[in-house]
Amino acid sequence: MSTLPEGTVTLVLTDVERSTRLLQTHGDAYGGMIALARAVLREALTAHGGHEVDAGGDQMLWAFAAASDAVAGAADAQRHLDDTEWPGDADVRVRIGVHTGTPVLTDDGYVGLDLVRVNRLTAAAHGRQIVLSDTTTALVGERIRPLGHHRFPGLDQPEQVSQLVADGLPRDFPPLRNTVSQLGAGVKVVIADDSVLVREGIARLLEEAGFDVVAQSGSSEDLLRHVGMHRPNAVIVDVRMPPTFTNEGLVAAGEIRRRWPDVGVLVLSQVVEAGYAADLLSSPEGVGYLLKDRVGDVEEFANSLRRIAEGGSA
Repeated sequence: MSTLPEGTVTLVLTDVERSTRLLQTHGDAYGGMIALARAVLREALTAHGGHEVDAGGDQMLWAFAAASDAVAGAADAQRHLDDTEWPGDADVRVRIGVHTGTPVLTDDGYVGLDLVRVNRLTAAAHGRQIVLSDTTTALVGERIRPLGHHRFPGLDQPEQVSQLVADGLPRDFPPLRNTVSQLGAGVKVVIADDSVLVREGIARLLEEAGFDVVAQSGSSEDLLRHVGMHRPNAVIVDVRMPPTFTNEGLVAAGEIRRRWPDVGVLVLSQVVEAGYAADLLSSPEGVGYLLKDRVGDVEEFANSLRRIAEGGSA
């Protein structure tokens, strides 16, 4: 282990996707597939200055002194894997995670949270995809596609994840796996609904998506007070609020837009009320109107709220 780089190190973890299915499908030929994948990876990553740290099962861990060498090696590795003829015409795909940190080097290799991060990062990716942590992205220029903030199992803070964009590699993949999207990072929200259960449920969904719920209100009057106090990026309000349960929420939404035009407003309704929606959307910048049953689609709801907070509409 004495040849491994120390200090700031870029770790590259490779993992064969759906390896259990490959084993079940191809039986005895599976061992040859893994051996061939390792040979291809070794050739490409070693050529760019990579140091093999460990190889076990369908994974390999590499260390690089320079992040630029790591991503170049990862890109070449994927290209070579694409050109490989696999036994039995198997569809062998490798996912790669790249993370830069300061792992502690011991006699047995690296230890520390950086190993956990690169492992979680790789597990979130898809075959043929290369994903980077924010620390690596900062060192490799503009050859990336931002994938948003995501919270990984076992890690307290969300991570900004990006995909490496390189010639000869696919660009489009499904959403990352095994993460909670942090679409709401940096967005302050106030929620107003007369039902405590509804307020708490929405707050929990938003907090899991990274939003900062700064206040909750049970009336339109209290909502206006909290908006003036906290100056949130967005407000969520029910159309029907106390005391008459007619259009108090919509009136409050209009007042917020008049007094604080930079605050986005998302109005929720139990049923489609076309007149209310038309009035609200007559000036669509930073406003939205959604049915409450759409809240169950967390990704869509979070996307809508983020869009409204940034001046868009829903």
